[in-house]
Amino acid sequence: MNMNLLERIDDYTWTIPLKVGEKRSGIRLYGSEPLLKSMDDKVLEQITNVATLPGLVGEAMTMPDAHWGYGFPIGGVAAFDAEEGGIISAGGVGFDISCGIRCLRTNLMREDLTSTDLTKLADELSRAIPAGVGREGKLRLTLDELDDVLRGGAQWAIHHGYGLGEDLSFVEEMGKMQGARPENISRLAKERQLGEVGTLGSGNHYLEVQEVAKIYDEKAAEAFGIKKGQIVVSIHCGSRALGHQIGTEYLVSLAKAATRLGISLPDRELACAPIHSPEGQEYIGAMNAAINCAMANRQVLTHMTRNAFECLFKGVKIETLYDVSHNTCKEETHLVNGVERNLWVHRKGATRAFGPGHPDIPVRYRSVGQPVIIGGSMGTGSYILAGTKEGEERAFSSASHGAGRAMSRHQALKLWKGKQVIQELAQKGILIRSASMRGVAEEAPDAYKDVDLVAQATEKAGLARRVAFLRPKVCIKG
Repeated sequence: MNMNLLERIDDYTWTIPLKVGEKRSGIRLYGSEPLLKSMDDKVLEQITNVATLPGLVGEAMTMPDAHWGYGFPIGGVAAFDAEEGGIISAGGVGFDISCGIRCLRTNLMREDLTSTDLTKLADELSRAIPAGVGREGKLRLTLDELDDVLRGGAQWAIHHGYGLGEDLSFVEEMGKMQGARPENISRLAKERQLGEVGTLGSGNHYLEVQEVAKIYDEKAAEAFGIKKGQIVVSIHCGSRALGHQIGTEYLVSLAKAATRLGISLPDRELACAPIHSPEGQEYIGAMNAAINCAMANRQVLTHMTRNAFECLFKGVKIETLYDVSHNTCKEETHLVNGVERNLWVHRKGATRAFGPGHPDIPVRYRSVGQPVIIGGSMGTGSYILAGTKEGEERAFSSASHGAGRAMSRHQALKLWKGKQVIQELAQKGILIRSASMRGVAEEAPDAYKDVDLVAQATEKAGLARRVAFLRPKVCIKG
């Protein structure tokens, strides 16, 4: 990224000055100078385009892990007021609607597991968790049954025996997004999903067994129920084929709506419609149904993970620490210049991060802030953070969601072979199980930004504070 185009506000906050005659809202970029230098100039172009959209409140923002995406940059955040002509954009949500991470804590400690135990666990999880491009699972639904999933989310999964009722207390929206409209989703999108509930998918999705390697905030860690040496599990996936098909189809209808209503778009990938328009409402209903699909998916995978652990470890206990999405648009109340406003907050490759005291945080965590999970690249590590009051003011309670790609998958394939990556990680004590050597090469650790720098910048920018570092032991990939 060309730093000459930026103006420094502080060491972790930047802006793009307005040019004479330029019509747009403000822009805010969060991150350290090295992280911003590593970003593509396309990030600047895309967030500048977002700043021209109708009804934007405050600034268009990027998180410290930002990189080029479709329409919005990944790591992009923007809030809109429906009463001021604010819009909803499929490109601002992303194709993998409600892609997110569920973190599970166990009662196992690292010293409880031998190297043989870890190998057996890797093999058992690999057998139990369907993963890969187009991979279907054991759960095969009818169209009517899928509609029930799209309305019920993780609550549907619990009702059908996939998990424990207490899981729901630690999932956004108690596991069920209101306002879902399965009737707004095409038959093709639904047919693509009939066999994919309870599957991991491919790309950057994973199931990872991790060790809590470092604690930064003892009070928050105690509230989250984690301590150094403890074994946790992170499940990273979303709405699979259904979400992608919804995104593909609604880009067309939203683009037509923008043309019909005279909305000038600097980039066709920013296809959007006013929130109160028929097209906007149709997309929101479909998006909410896809959010429910993703939450059900992670709930079913949680159940499968418990079963795999129970096959090997007598008396093991696995609880949901938290489940949070990072490809959504949600209606939320935020203070803007001291006044409460209802806003529609797009978070694409960004995570909601409510600060201490927020009523939507589980009571157990309310005094310390919402758990925020920054997923690392395969083999490097991840972070658990906590939302802050400052983050509510600075970024509509938003934070980084992961390490963020540093190069394209095509570039990664030129530099690494899957078998090579697996062997190098095995030498570090990290076991990889994947059906695709190409997929492993595309997701090589060095194809991503340094997750340590991203987590540090997220904290220094006041978006969320670090609670724990998680070191990978076993990773299941598609």
